[in-house]
Amino acid sequence: MEPPSLLIKSGRVIDPTDGSDSIADILIQNGKIVQKKSFIPVEKSMAVINASGLVVAPGFIDIHTHLREPGFEHKETIASGTSSAIAGGFTSIACMANTNPVNDSVEITKLILQKSKEAGLAKVLPIASVTLGMKGQKLSSMDSLKEAGVVAFSEDGKSVKDSSVMARALGRSRVLDIPIIAHCEDQELSPGGVMNEGPVAKKLGLKGIPNEAENVMVRRDIRLARENGGRLHVAHISTAEAVGLVRRAKRDGIDVTCETTPHHFTLTDETVSRNNPDYKMSPPLRSHSDVEAILEGLADGAIDAIATDHAPHSPEEKSASFENAPLGIVGLETALPLVLNLVRSKVLNLPRAVALLTNLPAKILNLPQGRLQIGAEADITIFDPNREWVVDPANFKSKGRNTPFTGRVMKGKVVYTIVGGKILFKGETNDS
Repeated sequence: MEPPSLLIKSGRVIDPTDGSDSIADILIQNGKIVQKKSFIPVEKSMAVINASGLVVAPGFIDIHTHLREPGFEHKETIASGTSSAIAGGFTSIACMANTNPVNDSVEITKLILQKSKEAGLAKVLPIASVTLGMKGQKLSSMDSLKEAGVVAFSEDGKSVKDSSVMARALGRSRVLDIPIIAHCEDQELSPGGVMNEGPVAKKLGLKGIPNEAENVMVRRDIRLARENGGRLHVAHISTAEAVGLVRRAKRDGIDVTCETTPHHFTLTDETVSRNNPDYKMSPPLRSHSDVEAILEGLADGAIDAIATDHAPHSPEEKSASFENAPLGIVGLETALPLVLNLVRSKVLNLPRAVALLTNLPAKILNLPQGRLQIGAEADITIFDPNREWVVDPANFKSKGRNTPFTGRVMKGKVVYTIVGGKILFKGETNDS
C-alpha cells in the first residue's frame, strides 16, 4: 500500500543549496520531495504538518560522532546513538573508527551498516581507520572500504604520527576522492595533558595541553596535502593559529576543509572545574582569543562545518577524577540551540548556520543529502528557533550523560525529524 503524502505547510523553508529562504510548502511522496512552492492545497490523502512559525531545513548531518559499537556498547549503541541523533535533528551521522575491533575492514563496516538498518533511525555513515588497527603503520584497504560504504578515513583520537604514512593516505584519498579526517595533535607535546595550557590550568593544578600540539600537526598535514594532493579535513579545530593556517591554505588552492564543535565556540577554559570531568575533552576548551578566532572562521568561511564530536561515556567512567576520566562529551541533542546562539549574537545569519549543519558537511563527504530540491530524498529537520528548554541529561536519548551544559537554559528545539519521508521524531508541536 502506498504511504500517504506528507505535506509540510507554511514553514520558513531554508535550502542553502539554492539560497532559497521563504515561507513555503513542501510535499513528500514515496520518501521524495515532489513539490516545493509558496502554496500547495491540502487533499484528503495528505498527512499535514503545520510548520507555521517553524524553520524547515534539510536534515542535519554530523560528520563526527562516536557510536561506540562494536565493543563499547556500555557507552552507546548504534540504536541509542541514532535515537539521540534524530532527537537533535540529525538525519545522517558519520561514526568514527575507534571501536573494538577498530573499523579497518569491510566486515566491520557491513556490521555498522546492518545495525543502522535494524535501528531504522538516522542514517549511519561509517568512517574507517586510515591504518590497520589504528596503529599508524600500514594503510587499511581504502579501495575496498570505500566500495563497502565508508565515507572517510580517520584515526580520530590521535594523529597519524608517521608523515610518510599520512602522505600515502592523502595520495590515495586523491585517487578515491574521499577525505582524510585528521585529528591534529602532536601527543609528544602534550603528554599527560588534561586541559588547555595556560593560567587556568596552573590555577587548578592540572597539566596543560599547549596550542602548539594542534598547530604543529595542522601545519604538517597541510604541507603534506600541498605536496601529495588528496582531500584533507581537519577535525574539531580549536586554536586561532590553526584556523589561520586553514584559511591561508584555502587561499593557496590546497584542498583542505575543517570543522569545529559547539563546545569549542561556546565555552572557554575559564569554565573548567576540577570537580567536573564533563569539561574534559580533546582538543581541550581553549582561551577566549581562540574562541573569537573560531567565530571569525565560521563567519568568513575558513571553517566549513559544525560537527558535534559526540563522545558518550558511562556515568561511572566520567565520575573519575579529572585526571583519570575519559575525554569527550555528548553533543547531538544540544547542538542546535548552541548554533542558534550564533545567529542571535549576529555571528552568523540563519541560512549560514543551517548550511554549516547541512549541505556543507554533505559536500565534504560527497553526500547527496543536505538539500530540499525536487526529487531529493526527504531528509528534513523542522525546528522552533524560539522554544526554550532546560538541559537535563536524564532526558537524553543517548546512553551518555556527560555534558557540561546540565541545567543550562537553551533556546531552539527540534520539533520534527523526517528521514526518507518518515516522521521519526516528534517533539512538542504547534498541532494540538
